[in-house]
Amino acid sequence: MRPMEAVRPRVSYSDLERAPEDGRRYELYDGAMFVVPSPLVMHQRATRELLLALNDYSGAHGGEVLISPIDIVFTEYDVLQPDLVFFHQARVSLIAPDRPIRVPPDLAVEVLSPSTAATDRGKKMQVFARFGVQEYWIVDPKAQTMEVYKLESDAFILRQLAGVTDVLGSPTLEGFECRVARIFPSGTSTESP
Repeated sequence: MRPMEAVRPRVSYSDLERAPEDGRRYELYDGAMFVVPSPLVMHQRATRELLLALNDYSGAHGGEVLISPIDIVFTEYDVLQPDLVFFHQARVSLIAPDRPIRVPPDLAVEVLSPSTAATDRGKKMQVFARFGVQEYWIVDPKAQTMEVYKLESDAFILRQLAGVTDVLGSPTLEGFECRVARIFPSGTSTESP
């Protein structure tokens, strides 16, 4: 006889919307609810610089970049809060300014933190692929690297691993270039030079 296991109720986005505000951020993976921890300073610095770089790109090429916290509702039971998302100009009209986003972004970006790295590289990446996010960047402030993944068929393929001496490109954002050193301002890394 197997020991009794606790059954967790499946949580929906509607459940989250009805719940009293408690100051926490949540993500849903197939109805399982997870608290999103607050980011560290090095995470926020990298996120800020990426926001500025993507904002420069959208100013020149159109499109919209949005920053967390913002819910991307893939299904009622799969709701994520990527650090940054980008929508091409042709798809911006699909975003209602007064409702949750229910279409996959063209690009999702996650900046790693010690507490989120396994999720960002695992189940979050799988959800992005399953729902058709075309490109996924993983930013590692500690190692000062950026990984660019492109969706091919139903899986992400690493297209670029860029370090601080490299220029980041994008298969989805035509003409996008950014020096990786810009993303990691001095003092971002906790490693010795």
